[in-house]
Amino acid sequence: MFISFIVLLLVSTAPLQCNSSSFMYASCAPAKYDPNTPYQTNLRALLSSIISSSSQVSYNSFSTGTDASGPPGAAAYGLYQCRNDLSPADCATCIQSAVTQISLICIQTFAATLQLEGCFLRYSHEDFRGQLDTSFTYKKCSPSKSYEADFLQRRDDVIADLHEATGFRVSHAGTVQGYAQCLGDLSPGDCRQCVEQAVGQLKDACGSSVATDVFLAKCYARYWASDFYLRSLTDDSSDEAGRTVAIIVGVLAG
Repeated sequence: MFISFIVLLLVSTAPLQCNSSSFMYASCAPAKYDPNTPYQTNLRALLSSIISSSSQVSYNSFSTGTDASGPPGAAAYGLYQCRNDLSPADCATCIQSAVTQISLICIQTFAATLQLEGCFLRYSHEDFRGQLDTSFTYKKCSPSKSYEADFLQRRDDVIADLHEATGFRVSHAGTVQGYAQCLGDLSPGDCRQCVEQAVGQLKDACGSSVATDVFLAKCYARYWASDFYLRSLTDDSSDEAGRTVAIIVGVLAG
């Protein structure tokens, strides 16, 4: 699993429009592979397959270099997933951007994860697929807060409804909306367990913020008030100087 710490980078103060390719977070393993090795060849083939598949289906997983004739340690495993409400074209655009960004952020690392607004990408030299992982990864909190009883009640209603998610679930109560989603490699039971934990953290993760995202390793949950989903969110550790994004430096542990 990943034992991670977060490096916060200061970026532009200009607000972002919320689009599917907006950066959320990245996680990079510290170990790096050498260029022109079998692993690099297999990883490139893996990412190419992911790009090709993303215009057809919103989720898929792949492995390359797993045949017995290949050198040990050269196999690459990976998966991607788009948010279920994205069109095939938007999914493909998001994944293409994710592949480009992950190659720039996690340079020649054996394992990496990237979350954009509308899609998720992960690869590794170890097969992680199908394994439940509910470890906390990242959260985002809006700087705006509301203590109005009506907002808090509607937020709680949305959170309660999202607890029933078993894949991708959208909920709304008045002006508050939300959704939750888990990765497609999980069984229905594991998916529900992961989503329950993510949703369970929504209420307390950011206090009375009018918008909150909680990301676990294999699922996430979100709520927002009114049109806040169309504005950018700032990390709860940011200040008035600008917006922060997170790159999570992961340490692989057994």
